[in-house]
Amino acid sequence: MERRAFLKSSLGASAALALGATPRLGAAAESLTASNPWRRFEAVTRVEVANPTGITRVWVPVPLLTDTEYFKRGGDTWTGNAAVTRVAKDPRYDVGLVYAEWSATEKSPILEITSRFAARDRAVDLSKPPAKPVREDRAVLARYLEPTKLIPTDGIVLETAQGITQGITADADKARALYEWIVENTFRDPKVRGCGLGDIKTMLETRYFGGKCADLNALFVGLARAVRIPARDVYGARCAESVEFKSLGKAGDISKAQHCRAEFYLDGYGWVPVDPADVRKVILEEGGGLPSGLAYPKAQRARTKLFGAWEMNWLAYNYGHDVKLPNSTEAPVPFLMYPQAETAEGRKDSLDPATFKYQITARELSG
Repeated sequence: MERRAFLKSSLGASAALALGATPRLGAAAESLTASNPWRRFEAVTRVEVANPTGITRVWVPVPLLTDTEYFKRGGDTWTGNAAVTRVAKDPRYDVGLVYAEWSATEKSPILEITSRFAARDRAVDLSKPPAKPVREDRAVLARYLEPTKLIPTDGIVLETAQGITQGITADADKARALYEWIVENTFRDPKVRGCGLGDIKTMLETRYFGGKCADLNALFVGLARAVRIPARDVYGARCAESVEFKSLGKAGDISKAQHCRAEFYLDGYGWVPVDPADVRKVILEEGGGLPSGLAYPKAQRARTKLFGAWEMNWLAYNYGHDVKLPNSTEAPVPFLMYPQAETAEGRKDSLDPATFKYQITARELSG
């Protein structure tokens, strides 16, 4: 009874926002389609492993392998002193990476990868039928309904999703209800390391809804999958300043600018971009992080815009979950958004520069 009462009291208000309403982008998001040129970027990732023991291995994510309507690859090149350097792929989740390996005699492993890509803003207007209906492969949709290690779709996840969407029939309205609930009930916790882990079952069981992008957007993905809406995380990094929100951009040194986004599939419209985690980031960093932050004008704009639109000052890597790194002796990583390294002593902490140093820099290219 306690859990059902909790769901009814804390979820019902947000779900009601979507009942009977057609999700619609605000003017800011709709304006993205008026003039939307491709922008070209270059990202350089330099990796150094301090005090290596035995064979050293490194895995670095590269831009999204499959071109989309908002993102195109431009290729990767690399330099360094590795004995082996090659591209590796996991086609299941469109994961691409550069794998490098050094012999036990190399005391200063170094790798530098240059990746080029193009991006343009994306927006999906759900207020009217799509101009060109989109259909996704059934196998792909089935894949993005499956649970992962940290994103189950049964138990408390299913119960929570059903509570939020109770009485709602259309998938678009269900997705909107889930998005609004996350915006209203979660918060960005600056104490969380990196981007978080995305352990949504623990979040729901403990009722601690603080986290960062890999937590809050994974929550959207898991809740959506639980009510049979295909959804996926898209892992990447900010690569330029934002036109509208100071807190949602980063140029130059982007070593700590990793950011996970999310999208859900809607028949006819294709993959629809969302980012409830960035709404909470705007509230924390530009609205004072106060309970009244949701009423802050910038937060309201972000809330409207980020259901259906992404500003593409952002580098997309992959959709990967439970990624088994080739030739790794360790367990799969929950997702591949940071460079990874292993030596004879095991996997390095990708967030600890004392033993595993990497720098990622990004710049926009002219012409």
